[in-house]
Amino acid sequence: MDDDPDPADPLPAALAQRWPLKGADDLREDLAAAYADPARAHHGTRHLREVLDHLDEIAASGEGFDPVSVSLAAWFHDAVYDGERDAEERSATWAEEALAGLVDDATVAEVARLVRLTEHHRPEPGDTAGAALSDADLAILAAPAERYAAYVEAVRREYAHLDDATFAEGRTAVLTKLREAPTLFATHYGLATWERAARANVDAELASLAAATV
Repeated sequence: MDDDPDPADPLPAALAQRWPLKGADDLREDLAAAYADPARAHHGTRHLREVLDHLDEIAASGEGFDPVSVSLAAWFHDAVYDGERDAEERSATWAEEALAGLVDDATVAEVARLVRLTEHHRPEPGDTAGAALSDADLAILAAPAERYAAYVEAVRREYAHLDDATFAEGRTAVLTKLREAPTLFATHYGLATWERAARANVDAELASLAAATV
């Protein structure tokens, strides 16, 4: 499956070049190792690359945000991902500890704030950085049918320790909470480019989950 990381090549050269901090290669490699964990069927190296690609799309559309803090937040947003609670909080704490002394205090605080925001994907109006990161993270919801199916299957593998009914209940709750928001996306680009397809995919998945639990 394309979502599977390759332990022998946890960070392809093209992705390594997108690390925004010079002189912090050890931290980059620590993050690379985290994303390359074989237990990550979806939230692995490919997901990181796609989030960074989507940020590039959003920036190219004219949406303004600080590229360094948002890029760092993208690298850290799933730094911890183990299927347990508070992964975003633990990822943010890692960012706060690891970035101290590498960037100024305001950037550390902003990166941690953005990572914590990915728990709910509800940026406040005017939060251009939060909107960009949230949209880049959720853009997978708008993927073509084959890619979306692979994403759904990969998420299920990450929760293989749960029985089908428990997983379906949790997945339904997550998707329903997203679906109830006025919009899934917060940037002009996300709304124009991804909103319709994402809602169609989410609605179809919710219907499938409901049918499976009847």
